[in-house]
Amino acid sequence: MATPAQDRKLRDPAINPGDEPYFDAAAQGKLLVKKCNDCGEYHHYPRPFCPFCFSEKVEWVEAKGTGEIYTYSVTRRGGPVPYCIGYVTLDEGPKMMTNIVDCDLDSVKVGQKVKVVFKKTENGFSVPMFTPQ
Repeated sequence: MATPAQDRKLRDPAINPGDEPYFDAAAQGKLLVKKCNDCGEYHHYPRPFCPFCFSEKVEWVEAKGTGEIYTYSVTRRGGPVPYCIGYVTLDEGPKMMTNIVDCDLDSVKVGQKVKVVFKKTENGFSVPMFTPQ
């Protein structure tokens, strides 16, 4: 039996100082990640230094918005509708905790190719989520 993804009420994200460019870009349909200008590594979640070499020479760059599902779990209890939470490995390399949306939740698979979509929170913030390609 299929379990179609359903829209659900989303809470606003907690915005840390320095995260504003990330959410401004999301409002324009763009996914940003941080890239280190010293070692060249991409990272997510956003932070003011590189977690690989500890350099402070990091910048926001636009990600392709594609990747593949690393792991996931479909939650069928604890809320008004079932939903899928998981980690997506972005094509740039970092893993991102997210929701898998707009699909049959029973068809989600590890290794499945996904692309970013943006969903609105209760107060209008855009948050990145992923859907199968």
